[in-house]
Amino acid sequence: MFENLSDRLSGVLDKLNKQGALREEDISAALREVRLALLDADVALPVARDFIKRVGDKAVGQAVTKSVSPGQQVVKIVHDELIATLAGGDDLEKTAKDAKLAVDSPPAPVLMVGLQGSGKTTTTAKIAKRLTDRDRKRVLMASLDTRRPAAMEQLAILGTQIGVDTLPIQPGQDPVAIAKRAMTTARMGGYDVVMLDTAGRLHVDDELMNEVQAVRDATGPHETLLVVDSLTGQDAVNVAENFDGRVGITGVVLTRMDGDGRGGAALSMRAVTGKPIKLVGVGEKMDALEEFVPDRVAGRILGMGDIVGLVEKAQEQVEAEAAEKMARRMMKGRFDFNDLKGQLEQMISMGGMSGLMGMLPGVGKMQKQMDAAGMDDSILKRQIAIINSMTKDERKRPDLMAASRKKRIARGAGVEVSEINKLMKMHRQMADMMKKIGKKGGKGGLRGLMSMMGGGGMPPGAIPPGGASPMGAMPPGMPTGMPKGMTLPAGLSGLGKKK
Repeated sequence: MFENLSDRLSGVLDKLNKQGALREEDISAALREVRLALLDADVALPVARDFIKRVGDKAVGQAVTKSVSPGQQVVKIVHDELIATLAGGDDLEKTAKDAKLAVDSPPAPVLMVGLQGSGKTTTTAKIAKRLTDRDRKRVLMASLDTRRPAAMEQLAILGTQIGVDTLPIQPGQDPVAIAKRAMTTARMGGYDVVMLDTAGRLHVDDELMNEVQAVRDATGPHETLLVVDSLTGQDAVNVAENFDGRVGITGVVLTRMDGDGRGGAALSMRAVTGKPIKLVGVGEKMDALEEFVPDRVAGRILGMGDIVGLVEKAQEQVEAEAAEKMARRMMKGRFDFNDLKGQLEQMISMGGMSGLMGMLPGVGKMQKQMDAAGMDDSILKRQIAIINSMTKDERKRPDLMAASRKKRIARGAGVEVSEINKLMKMHRQMADMMKKIGKKGGKGGLRGLMSMMGGGGMPPGAIPPGGASPMGAMPPGMPTGMPKGMTLPAGLSGLGKKK
């Protein structure tokens, strides 16, 4: 997400940080570049203009010009104003509350609306899975799309895949009748949430709006979520305005954010419509759905990472029993190839190397260096293949690795012996690190683990000493690392439990 915008803004702010003192002309020149970066990211002109004015008013004040670290102070101002733009001027407590779905009074109807092709049906299933797995809600899904022949079957298939019930199909019913039947079934069956997937069109029209309004009036939804494709840019904002004006929406779900390097729709949506972005789709998998939290998103745009999001993602993937087992092994100084394989598989399940890089403070900029060095998830899969080519004894006892064994494993995995040597070096380094983690409680483990994922390590100088951000030491109040009192979960450092 936001790769292009992040690169542009980071480049502008880097220049400011390298200057000892800032003149008003320096700030004005930087803000012109920021404005161009926002417009290039397809941010709405009024939103970009307002953002630049707010930053400019604060950046040319006495607090910056006389600051010990003026460049860092400008970074903080940009960060704060990004949060304000994404939050629509609301405080973070209200914004965090807006991000939560109002599904506490069963059976709570959630009305899904949007244009055809926006990913509405898939998003319906993703939200249902999220509510089931994370919030322990009993969910019923119902397709109200009577015009698209395969729509109901598609939702039923997705329901089977994710283990969520779908309303049985009864041919001949109109959308309102289906919605009423879904609510009755939910009340009788003890369901907590009813996901109502409405039909879409290729464009906004009266017939579509009248149908959605009729379903809304019949069910009284707790949430009316508009699903829009982020890749449509400013058209997504226009669609949101139309639906809100005719139907009234409570929030927006942006799909395909993983493919949107610009992010203009996300940055413009709250400011233009006044409606919160509640969730974003970040992949095709059924669990590829994230909450849209403005301060975390702002941090990722500026390369400051999202440690809280990273920890939450790890907690979702790591089972408590496996975590405790790993913790006990590491406390005893044990870390074999089976353990390493488990760590690699958890890396992939959490979004792979690229997915995690953007969530680490000061590490997001390394993505291009990784790409240039040919470092991607294929490396992790190749390393897993090497371990799979070992015998059970070799996995448990790395000290058995003689030259003849390495040659046999290399043939089995289809790699060179040098790859085996790199993996063994990586294992030794991780084993040493895990022993330290066991003694220190997990601090610093993930950064070290990430630095070794390529076997030979990241490009020299990619991670600044001490884990500092590439933009320099962050000013007071900026997110620079692990929240106080929090340690990394087992999938990353080997310690911790799943909630």
